[in-house]
Amino acid sequence: MKYFLDPHGCAKNQVDAETMMAELAKAGWSASPEVQDADLVIVNTCGFIESAKAESIEAALSYKAAYPDKKLLLAGCLAQRYAEQLSADFAEADAFFGNADLSRVAEAAAMAMGEPGGVLKPEIDPSGDRDFASCTDARPLLSLPGSAYVKITEGCDNCCSYCAIPLIRGTLRSRSLDSIVEECRGLLARGVKELCLIGQDLGSFGVDKGGACLLPELLDALTALPGRFWIRLLYIHPDNFPVAILDRCERDPRILPYFDIPFQHASARILRAMNRRGDAETYLALIAEIRRRLPSATVRSTFLVGFPSETEDDFLALLDFQAQAGIDWLGAFAYSREEETAAFSMKGRVSKKLAADRKRRVEEAQGPICEERMERFVGRTLDLLVEEKVEGEEGLYLARAACQAPEVDGATVLSSNVPLSPGSFTRGRIFRRAGIDLDAANVGESDA
Repeated sequence: MKYFLDPHGCAKNQVDAETMMAELAKAGWSASPEVQDADLVIVNTCGFIESAKAESIEAALSYKAAYPDKKLLLAGCLAQRYAEQLSADFAEADAFFGNADLSRVAEAAAMAMGEPGGVLKPEIDPSGDRDFASCTDARPLLSLPGSAYVKITEGCDNCCSYCAIPLIRGTLRSRSLDSIVEECRGLLARGVKELCLIGQDLGSFGVDKGGACLLPELLDALTALPGRFWIRLLYIHPDNFPVAILDRCERDPRILPYFDIPFQHASARILRAMNRRGDAETYLALIAEIRRRLPSATVRSTFLVGFPSETEDDFLALLDFQAQAGIDWLGAFAYSREEETAAFSMKGRVSKKLAADRKRRVEEAQGPICEERMERFVGRTLDLLVEEKVEGEEGLYLARAACQAPEVDGATVLSSNVPLSPGSFTRGRIFRRAGIDLDAANVGESDA
């Protein structure tokens, strides 16, 4: 039997998709690169905000419309959160599978191949043991060559008032250091050059075990591994930022000075309504300390506009923070009203039109900031991770520097007189900025 898997959502969902593929292979299923050749279509859904939900549902509907004879399994966050409702209202799917126990995906696939309407929604394991049992280096990787995501936590205890993650994935559960190190050791042995550590909040890693954040200790353990590779840290809540990781970055350049810190807002009043402790002054001080310690540091963030009761003054405070912070990469999002969250019933709702306009204003203000931040790399020679050859262009490749995380930031367009292997390191001299991207000439040899 063959399946086609369509992953949606974040990097954590990608790891879930990779884990499901590994589990299906154990059960005798084969992955099909083309949907028309598959017996079963699996849509691994995102349930974070309204637009992501709609995108997942539309994808499922389009598959069923185009291939009505194929079985459809709706998996992932939407199925975990709304399994009962979907099973009653979404007749297009043959079965529904939550993400609380990915080891049972073959059972869900078999269910989808039988009578329609089956639901498999395991309860969340509060110990976390089951979450990470399938997290090994043996899974197929859906990333571009040379890069892999490594999930170190599941769930979240921050309970931001707008966020549905705890409703979908439960409370914080951290993996053991040993299991993470062993997975990373195996990935490096497979030729992976970039280990992207992910979780809802890396700054909370280990806190559920009864102590302080263990991220610095994890970095110590990972940098004890031999070889040339990058460690990239993705998503650290600003109120939980473990400053001790800066020491590790200073000591070992393999820990990239790249910090994904979702500030979300700068108005203290709105931040309190979001159930966050920080303010503009504290956040600016954090950015300044990072850049003082690590002058080449890159900061990525997200802003959430249109939160209930956000006034024009609150929004102007956010724009002022944006101008002062000079954040390298920034994503702006309009507030999505999610049922069962604390913010759902808050008064002072901002119209979708006004929220969209504020999002546009943030994005317009960010363009010149991003370009200025990228300009500082022109004239420098940087380590680059080669991702792929540009089709139809001789000697041209897409690559990434330390300042560019996979998929979300700009790229480096690399010209080379010698062939380069995707998934390998090289050195490139940055000779131009092209919008938010960088243009480079290869000056080093691939390590492939």
